[in-house]
Amino acid sequence: MSIALLYERSESDENGIKLTAQQLGLDLTYIPFRKIALSIGSNGFSAKTKGKDYTQTFQDAKVVLNRSQSKNRRLQASYILEVLGKKTLNSSQIEFMCYSKLRTLLNLYKEGIPIPQTVFVPCDATDTLKNGKEIHNQTDLADLFEQDLSLAEGIVIKADAGTHGKMIMLSKTREELENNIKETKPGLINPVGVVAQELIQKWFYDLRIIVSKEQGKEPVCYPVAMVRAGFKDFRTNTFLGNLVFDAKLPQSVQALALKCGKILSKDSSAWILALDAMVNVGKNKNADEVYLKSQLDLVADAWGAVQKIKKDDSRLTNFNAWNTQLESQFMTYKHTSAYENIKNIIEENLQTNSDALVFHEANSCPEFWENTRLATGLNVAEPLLRGAKSLIDQ
Repeated sequence: MSIALLYERSESDENGIKLTAQQLGLDLTYIPFRKIALSIGSNGFSAKTKGKDYTQTFQDAKVVLNRSQSKNRRLQASYILEVLGKKTLNSSQIEFMCYSKLRTLLNLYKEGIPIPQTVFVPCDATDTLKNGKEIHNQTDLADLFEQDLSLAEGIVIKADAGTHGKMIMLSKTREELENNIKETKPGLINPVGVVAQELIQKWFYDLRIIVSKEQGKEPVCYPVAMVRAGFKDFRTNTFLGNLVFDAKLPQSVQALALKCGKILSKDSSAWILALDAMVNVGKNKNADEVYLKSQLDLVADAWGAVQKIKKDDSRLTNFNAWNTQLESQFMTYKHTSAYENIKNIIEENLQTNSDALVFHEANSCPEFWENTRLATGLNVAEPLLRGAKSLIDQ
């Protein structure tokens, strides 16, 4: 029996998991999941690509690390594997919860966790009748959203299953609101209806917090969060050009994050989640924005050098050498005085506003090798693998 790594394509995270497994002395087998034929019927079960038979790999695996990047494929994979008698990290129940921002928030809200004011309307922005006629619902939807959300403060329209800041739109006027609603369409990242939220006054940063559990042990919250920061957009995703930092978490924030993890994991024995949280700073700021922007500009060149290495295709052909180069350049970035200045501002602001935290998303398959690991010092592959091993050992 072994631990199997299921993935769509081998990128930095998957290579990092493989490298970490070697360092920990753990056997790891591999299951591709994008172009594989899963056959069920009177002839039993088989799993084959065009060139290789993975049936025995499926049969031998006791625990599967589900690292499919597509939320739909990840959910499908977990359910298939569990029906076949395998244990997965994370479970299909967790995948189902984290697939949808609304489902995540609903469960957090029910247990008293602070979340952004959120409005969901099951109606789509446009209905198409059998005769081909279109009915446009943006006016009614906008009216419904304005009953509970303020345009003066900002209303955010977002895809229920979106990632990397895709299909997240800010509205400050009625015209913007209706136009943004019209942009939403049913699809993989927005299966049904329209989700709207209040704009949290998070200043220039948000948090990614890692919580995990091994079977037989209490869950833990890693005490350092990855911080995504910048003024490029109201969205602070790194995919939109923002920078990453690290910040120590106050004990109260760690405790709240642990509570979130317990809520979303339900009765799962082992799991790992990346929680996204914002601090509703409002006017409670501890630095001048002109100064902040100047510090971000100063550190941008060093960050640009990191980004350049990340894009280097040698990561696919000589991962170890590429990783050494990445680590070196990231440390150069972290050791700049501007990085330290911004980090101190974030930590001081977080401490002051620790009771103003709101959680808005949970990621069951967080990217970690290039940002989280280097910024915070946590190699997420380690709790991933230890969690999987605990499901074998117990």
